[in-house]
Amino acid sequence: MHSLSIFGTSSDAGKSTLAFALTYLLHERGFKVAPFKAQNVSNNSRVCDGGGEIAQAQYFAAESIGLATRSDFNPVLLKSGRGSSASLIVDGEAVGEKEVRDYYREIGNLRPVVTEAFARLQQEFDCVVAEGAGSPVELNLMAQDLSNIAIAESFNTKIVLVADIERGGVFASIWGVYNLLPEQLRKNVIGVIVNKFRGDITLFDDGRAIIEERFGIPVLGVVPWRPLNLGFEDSQSLEQYVQRSQHGAIRAGVIRLPHISNYTDFEPLVADDEVHLGFIRSAAALAEYDVVILPGTKRTVADLEWLREHGFEAALQAYRGIVVAICGGYEMMFERLRDPEGVEAEAGCVVNGFGRLEGEVVFEKEKTVAKGTYDLFGVQVEGYEIHHGQCGRIAVEGEGFYGTFVHGLFDSDAFRKKLFSAVDSRYRGYDFATYKAETIAAFAAHVEAAVDVDAIVEALRE
Repeated sequence: MHSLSIFGTSSDAGKSTLAFALTYLLHERGFKVAPFKAQNVSNNSRVCDGGGEIAQAQYFAAESIGLATRSDFNPVLLKSGRGSSASLIVDGEAVGEKEVRDYYREIGNLRPVVTEAFARLQQEFDCVVAEGAGSPVELNLMAQDLSNIAIAESFNTKIVLVADIERGGVFASIWGVYNLLPEQLRKNVIGVIVNKFRGDITLFDDGRAIIEERFGIPVLGVVPWRPLNLGFEDSQSLEQYVQRSQHGAIRAGVIRLPHISNYTDFEPLVADDEVHLGFIRSAAALAEYDVVILPGTKRTVADLEWLREHGFEAALQAYRGIVVAICGGYEMMFERLRDPEGVEAEAGCVVNGFGRLEGEVVFEKEKTVAKGTYDLFGVQVEGYEIHHGQCGRIAVEGEGFYGTFVHGLFDSDAFRKKLFSAVDSRYRGYDFATYKAETIAAFAAHVEAAVDVDAIVEALRE
């Protein structure tokens, strides 16, 4: 059986959600399937069951089918670094900072890492669903490609194109990508999925005919736009969420840090019809919220300085609601932050924190990467840690304050009940795990109703 590559005809075409949905649907048909992305660029990572960290998209796809997560699903991950550098994670382990120019100059060294991970998965699974990156035919970058052409050529994968009709130019993007692919890969294209359609789908009947008859590319389906509100891969997708209710009695605000990370922490709040979730960009807006969340960040020192420059320090001191500080946000709450080895900032850097908590945070080269069940704030939380900062305390609770290194805090029904009941005693709460499972199944069914999955399966078996 062939593996499957998901190529977008543009960036943000919906590759991640369709790759997840097809992984789920192939699993439902009885195939042993695994998600994959050779190289991901995202500050939103998760700790694997097998150790190490991978991007949220591949973690989410594996989690949705009950598959134990591991670094093979995303062997190369880049996160925000200082200036023009990036934090490089290979096979789940942080290997240091790399200048972007140097990274691409030396990218050939990572090809064996990527191909070996994919080969291991192919030996174990019937099908590997490999998500591409951006567009596969950026001609000036194809020689440096890891996620698109390199995988499709090396492993003779079948290919599904995903085109975003919402942004316009769908015909040009499909025709252009298809005809710029190497000839052998064009032969492996099963067809195209037109994604994010809004309105009466029959209005695209002529469009389907044009693609099939003039371009010679089968249209596997036209998928109506539908919000998933889970598995947010980046901060842009997070802020495109659609809440079940815009009129929740409790108002929770997330301070929109420039280098915000681990955006999936807030998915349970998006889904909570008793909570209105907003993003805070100005210090003056803090007073509008009952709960203010200072989130994780990939650049704690830089974002601390940004908060000061924009008046948040005084606003947080004056704020009388509840503050929840997570990971980088938690680190900012201490008296001092020290970076003796230049992990987050310049070597030897010492900056004052907001001083709400006594003591200091020291950034160490060895990163804490862990997951498990944590006893926090009188409840149990299934969560994970990814941080260089060390302070000797995994969590601190005070009057109107919760701070912790642990991500996944809001996934806990018990913690949300404790937190929001203190704001409004009428808060009922809900079962997030059940909501998540039902939402995943419903979204996959939505895709299945629109896409000829049988045709994809048949092509994979050729």
